Amino acid sequence: MHSICKVMKDTKLQFEHVVAICRDLFAKKLHDYGPAWRILRPASLTDQIYIKACRIRSIETKGVNLIDEGVRGEFIAIVNYGIVGLIQLELGYAEAADISNEEALALYDKYAKEALELMLMKNHDYGEAWRGMRISSYTDLILMKIHRTKQIESLAGNTLVSEGIDANYMDMINYSVFGLIKLEFGE
Repeated sequence: MHSICKVMKDTKLQFEHVVAICRDLFAKKLHDYGPAWRILRPASLTDQIYIKACRIRSIETKGVNLIDEGVRGEFIAIVNYGIVGLIQLELGYAEAADISNEEALALYDKYAKEALELMLMKNHDYGEAWRGMRISSYTDLILMKIHRTKQIESLAGNTLVSEGIDANYMDMINYSVFGLIKLEFGE
């Protein structure tokens, strides 16, 4: 029991570590561009995540990438686009950047915390099963979640039994964090 608690504590610390890396890049881009992403509708963010996940899968299957940024950068982008997606679902899209950088960071922190809390609850129930998975499985699961999200978007959110777009964004964030943890800390 003691070792399970230690691993879970390590998972929380590892999660916070990789999300801090993602947040740092998000903050730097906020400095450079401001919250220009406020104009994006959620479907456009889903497509951005799709592009990133497809690139990860391409690198995984081909074993080589021609652009200098690798899988790690794409997982970071999925975390950040996922959080932006959650913000857009909450606020709706705007015609221009209508929040300050500080407000954007506060919203980022809110959703990063919610993603951590969800991961901890699921991790409790699943017992760290994600650690036994391959990074390529996270990629495939993200792609599946994207396809589900696109279907939900096509249905205008009118599902019969499924979770909403927000839950799918949360899962994409958490699968990306798992990939980043494995890339940062090893298997």
